Amino acid sequence: MLTIKKVLNSSVVLADKDGSEMIVLGKGIGFSRKKEELLDENDIDKIFIPLNESKNEYILELIDDIPLAFFELTKKIVALAEERLNTKLNNNIFLTLTDHLHFALDRYQKGINIANRLYWEIKNYYPKEYAISTQAVEMINQYFDITLPQEEAANVAFHLINAQSESDSTDSLASAKMIGGIVNMVRYSIQTEIDEDSVHYLRFITHVKYFVERFYTGKLMDDEGGSELYKQMWTLYPSAMEIGIKVQDYLTKMYGKTISEEEVAYLGVHINRLMNKSS
Repeated sequence: MLTIKKVLNSSVVLADKDGSEMIVLGKGIGFSRKKEELLDENDIDKIFIPLNESKNEYILELIDDIPLAFFELTKKIVALAEERLNTKLNNNIFLTLTDHLHFALDRYQKGINIANRLYWEIKNYYPKEYAISTQAVEMINQYFDITLPQEEAANVAFHLINAQSESDSTDSLASAKMIGGIVNMVRYSIQTEIDEDSVHYLRFITHVKYFVERFYTGKLMDDEGGSELYKQMWTLYPSAMEIGIKVQDYLTKMYGKTISEEEVAYLGVHINRLMNKSS
């Protein structure tokens, strides 16, 4: 049994289970509920997200920022994946995939198409995850009455793959040094106070971590066929792209490797979100 510690809204409550706090999401789960009231886990279809003290503010801000519908879609996708893969996925996927789906719809509505340049590798090397993700994209398209590009299945598959493992194949110290260099470069260039507890900052940090992992494993994207996103980003968000170029120059000087326009464009997307919370 769970004990309600706080009702956040009609669909979200903060609860305690055996001394551990967790966020519980479900349609109408907080309606007419009160603090200290017991909540039967079998009463209603719910999503449970264990809280981690270092991420509490991030989780609560994310839940406040993203409609419940995206969490419900993620739960359906996770249930499908766990059944097909016959494994339990890490609970963090309820945050990372939900955030991604919300961002994907936002990009779709703004006409920004960010192609996954690792599409072929994911489709061919992780066929089970890709097949599940193809079905997931169909669910998303049907729910929102949209048509996401086929490559979006690779993006969803990427989250399913990560949720099955917490291993890190790169050198932690070298990675931390590069992450710190990039983050400091961006912070200095923005020249405004950054809220390190904000969703936008944590999204940016996550992107940089994935970039660094690809940098050290030799899986950086190239510019084969040109980068339409790069051109589009310069038109829409030149200030963010100028900072992206600074990062590109920094990496060239420090590590002797020039990252592609495609990588700069992806970085620019997240820098812009960091600079402008309304974007």
